[in-house]
Amino acid sequence: MKLVIHGKNIEITDAIREYVHQKIEKAVNHFQNITNEVDVHLSVARNPRINPRQAAEVTIFANGSVIRAEESSENLYASIDLVADKIARQLRKYKERRQDQKTHAQPTEEVVAESVVTDLIGDRTPELPNEVVRTKYFSMPPMTLAEALEQLQLVGHDFYMFRNSETGEINVIYERNHGGYGVIQPRNGNGHTNGKNGKSAHANVAMSEKSHSGK
Repeated sequence: MKLVIHGKNIEITDAIREYVHQKIEKAVNHFQNITNEVDVHLSVARNPRINPRQAAEVTIFANGSVIRAEESSENLYASIDLVADKIARQLRKYKERRQDQKTHAQPTEEVVAESVVTDLIGDRTPELPNEVVRTKYFSMPPMTLAEALEQLQLVGHDFYMFRNSETGEINVIYERNHGGYGVIQPRNGNGHTNGKNGKSAHANVAMSEKSHSGK
């Protein structure tokens, strides 16, 4: 298993590196057969007097899936402890879900392809950030909506970008404020999405506890 440690506004000392290895390797010890690579990102605020939070983020690449957890506190070692516990729970859920999929049919829920909104700005003045604070690169193999939903649940974000295996285009699946999930698809030149028959695509995907919580 490959473990990589990155730092932002912090020097990765031998003591920190040893502590990360100790905690993270223990957390993934029972899941090494499905874990290919572990990426650990440690960061502190530029001005600790204003923001004393110190964050630890762990991203695990497991058999083509991405599992992510992040925690922060005023102590870096405490943050590492918290994220190690969280990633262990995420891995356990991932393994249990995989086992359930092999033995049981999952309930389904419709994912709604949202209509295209032409005016995203309205009367607001567009503003761009002063700088790009972080850039991420990752492979984007084609996947179904069901697979994209599973990835969304594993990474812990509100949305997930993926390449739709049916159309070959980039889509975004996201949590809807009133519960369930939606999919954003590109519109081609004739005013239709590129789903079958030029209509917005609908699909059945695996339901999770998260799908009923809303925001």
